[in-house]
Parts: sequence; C-alpha cells; structure tokens
Amino acid sequence: MNLQTFSLHPFLSTDSFPNLKITGNISRNANQLTICYNLGGDLKKIAIAPLSNAPSRKYGLWEDTCFEFFFGIKDSQQYWEFNLSPARHWNVYRFDGYRQGMQEETAFEKLPFNVQNQADGLTLALDVNLDKIVLAEQEIEISITTVIKHRDGKVTYWALTHQGMEADFHLRDSFIVKLSDVITATKMPERKGSK
Repeated sequence: MNLQTFSLHPFLSTDSFPNLKITGNISRNANQLTICYNLGGDLKKIAIAPLSNAPSRKYGLWEDTCFEFFFGIKDSQQYWEFNLSPARHWNVYRFDGYRQGMQEETAFEKLPFNVQNQADGLTLALDVNLDKIVLAEQEIEISITTVIKHRDGKVTYWALTHQGMEADFHLRDSFIVKLSDVITATKMPERKGSK
C-alpha cells in the first residue's frame, strides 16, 4: 500500500494557533482512496458541529470547520472537491477547470465516513471507491486541506502548501500528493512464453 503521511499548515496570518495540529495519512489501493485526518490540540476553542444522526449532502460546508481534499487526474484540468464535516455531512463537487463549471458530482449518492471526537482530538476517516469518476490506471494529484472555524468567528485555512497570495485551495500547484493505483503500478513480471 502506498501510504503517505501528511501535516497541514495554516495560511500565514497575524493570528497564531500554536496548540492546533492537523496530521493524517492517505493511500490508494485498487482505486480505493483512504484518507484519515487527526486534529489535535485545544479543541475547546474550535467550533465543531455535533454528530448528526442523519448525515446528508449539504452545500457550503466550508463555511464552518470542514475537512477537505481536492484531486485531479494528471495532465487534466478537471478536478474534484470533497467536503467532510465533523457532523458527518458531506458533498463532492466537480470542476471543469480552475473554479470553472462547479457542479455537484452525482456519481456519489452517499459518502459514509467515521468521526471520533474526544476532548483532546478529533479523527475523521474516509474510505471511498473512485471507480465511478477515475480509472484505476490514471495517476491522481491531490491537495489536502482543512477549514477551521474558531468559536470567536475567526476562520483559518490549513493545507499541505499555500501557493497563492491568499488562501486558495483550488490552485493546481497545491495538488502535490501523487497517487497511482498500487495494483496497476506494481505489474507482475511476464513469464517466458506468455504474450
């Protein structure tokens, strides 16, 4: 499995939140994408929606604390945005190009994921099959991000890298994690006499 770990960093601002830490891991195997976020620190200062008994597709999740990732196919302008709320609400959008042609991705009718929320940390884990939108042999490029809304109303933007003058998760230069399907990428050697 091509497991990669990550650590997110806040966009430069005058506000400092030294007690927060966002880490995790991501992998792709047989076109199954698995991502796990770990939010640690003083969570009493963060606005985190309570778990919903009826998670559903919702618009505008990025206006509150929201775990996100963006991915595109290598050498293609098209990309997708996944939004995962700590309340277990979700959405997936498809774009034709940079912030162009945004529409809900109808290939997904539900997107179940696990959330564990404790006083000193929150873990969110998603395991999603990409077969409906990406071929297993296509390499994908990913940007991993998080929006943190503080109880005082301030919002901070966290990502692997920040490439713009403003926090902008859609910049393709930020899609720095490269994932190939493990099974496709690891081809068995041919036997003599086979075609």
